[in-house]
Amino acid sequence: MSPDTPPNASAPADTQALYIHWPFCVSKCPYCDFNSHVRESVDVAAWRSALLADMAHEAGLTAGRPLSSIFFGGGTPSLMPPALVADLIAAAQDHWGFTPDMEITLEANPNSVEAARFGDLAAAGINRVSLGLQALDGEALHFLGRAHDVAEGLAALDTAQRLFARVSFDLIYARPGQSERDWAAELAQALSFGTGHLSLYQLTIEPGTRFATLVAQGKLTPADPDHGATLYELTAAMTGAAGIPAYEISNHARAGQASRHNLTYWRYGDYMGVGPGAHGRRGGMATMRHKKPENWMGAVARNGHGLQSEDVLSGEDKAREALLMGLRLGEGVDLSRIAALSGIGAARLVDERAIGQLTDLGLIRLTGSRLQVAPAGMLLLDAILPEVVAV
Repeated sequence: MSPDTPPNASAPADTQALYIHWPFCVSKCPYCDFNSHVRESVDVAAWRSALLADMAHEAGLTAGRPLSSIFFGGGTPSLMPPALVADLIAAAQDHWGFTPDMEITLEANPNSVEAARFGDLAAAGINRVSLGLQALDGEALHFLGRAHDVAEGLAALDTAQRLFARVSFDLIYARPGQSERDWAAELAQALSFGTGHLSLYQLTIEPGTRFATLVAQGKLTPADPDHGATLYELTAAMTGAAGIPAYEISNHARAGQASRHNLTYWRYGDYMGVGPGAHGRRGGMATMRHKKPENWMGAVARNGHGLQSEDVLSGEDKAREALLMGLRLGEGVDLSRIAALSGIGAARLVDERAIGQLTDLGLIRLTGSRLQVAPAGMLLLDAILPEVVAV
């Protein structure tokens, strides 16, 4: 996808997306914020009833526009009973209807237990899977706290590619001690598998994680920012040459293989969130479900839905969110569209002086009403956004 020729660069106004959150994990991990949700067993019948009720509440507010995507995330959604997945998909189709090119994605851990369920999940209606491989090196997987090893991960990838129409997997780079040569070899191996989509993230140290603790103790030294920039440029060059260029700062896809669901987020389209902790954006409202499973279940029993809050977004809120999400994309944003949805004039959305300065530096480009961060600017996105966004 060339940043200069954005396909369908606005989120379709006549479609919407659905996110279903399954909060339960089967093991702890060093960066998951649902570690308190590890469960040995789940009352599937109760959860089926609650999820269907929560979905029905959203459907009652958003009928008339078909779904273009469903995303099952969480926790460990690939351990949901396939019959439950099928029931939720069928209910969603009854409520909203599906577009002809409907995308139904499920996140999965690449281990043998979950891979053994892929056939049943495909039969239930999943047509795209996103695998958390995270590394193709055994020591790195241990460092990242992953339970699978390389052979198990690659076996799960092979199974996924045989059973699902579309497959994506993620890798984390700029790991401590990872050289340019190391990452080039690992990325070349990843590209050799021929998937249509890759998510490639630089390792970040988030507060409250095991990694942050190790850094504070002097036991972990993060990658130097200049080295991280070199690896980012190497990533862009290698994926572009392989025909799977970046369409978002960390996501790469062959033509037609971009994540339709995530594009709804980045293009600031409407999506409903169902299940514990799920967020949504619909009709100018920001929705948030109760995060703790027991609290969410109680809310559904009392109210028929799991909503914790439902807030009207101001014009400034909508404009800011649309800019911050959209400028992550190579295609950028259409300022006239954001002006229309927010009620704020295009001239007030961005700092024209900053855009002029950044354009001279080759970091930003403005063509008509389309504003894009240039490839060179993506390296500095966190610094550029506060300069450019004026709302």
